[in-house]
Amino acid sequence: MTASSRIPRALCDCHVNLAFHASLSLGKILAVLAHITVFSSASPQGPAASGVGKTFSGHQSAAQARMGSSQSATRTQGYGCEKAPAQAPAGQEIATFAGGCFWGVELAFQRVPGVSTTMVGYTQGPDPSPTYETVCSGGTGHTEAVQVYYNPSECTYDSLLNCFFQHVDPTTKNRQGMDMGTQYRSGIYFHNEEQKAAAEKAIAATNEKLSSNMFRRVIGTKVVSELLPAQDFYIAEKYHQQYLAKGGRFSQPQDASKGATEKIRCYG
Repeated sequence: MTASSRIPRALCDCHVNLAFHASLSLGKILAVLAHITVFSSASPQGPAASGVGKTFSGHQSAAQARMGSSQSATRTQGYGCEKAPAQAPAGQEIATFAGGCFWGVELAFQRVPGVSTTMVGYTQGPDPSPTYETVCSGGTGHTEAVQVYYNPSECTYDSLLNCFFQHVDPTTKNRQGMDMGTQYRSGIYFHNEEQKAAAEKAIAATNEKLSSNMFRRVIGTKVVSELLPAQDFYIAEKYHQQYLAKGGRFSQPQDASKGATEKIRCYG
């Protein structure tokens, strides 16, 4: 079996090995350029005023609109994305995962029954003002990630871990498919000790399946995904939120309904 034939298509079926800032794939380049073109023509102030690369005053973030509460996100100083609240709304729990390109990972979690809110963003990096462009450069230390709110009476943390391991290759370091770079590293970022213990158990179970060839086809033979305490989560620019469910770059919305099993087309 050749190396190329062993590359999984866990989430995306159209990764292309062409880099932007040494790691951004062609599909994402085209998608971002399409959004910049639309925003530029729609806004007299150009892309920056319409949410590409920075948020702007008077704009309610996607996360704030979904929350519908007094919990507003905290804007970082000057240039950069907004910081998400550290806690979920009352009656909800919070979870954070990274698994390469966040568009496909978000859609996978949108489909999980009991998940009420999903948002994509940047986490686990020291830069307090990340944007899509700076994160894609690989210089901020962040990884593309998904944060979810879920109802614990309808959805267990174990079911979220199952979703993660079903849709992410946990055996590749700083890589998912042909998306390569530290910003594409996979990780489980726990918010409490219970989540940490559940993740450790899931990782051990996955390693056992890998060693006995009972796991689905992936590149490596051992889980290398990070397991770390959750850090500040910065909400990605508005056009990234629910990107595939809204149509992606081909304006063909993908099914985000609970329990949906349709194959995820990462770039739309």
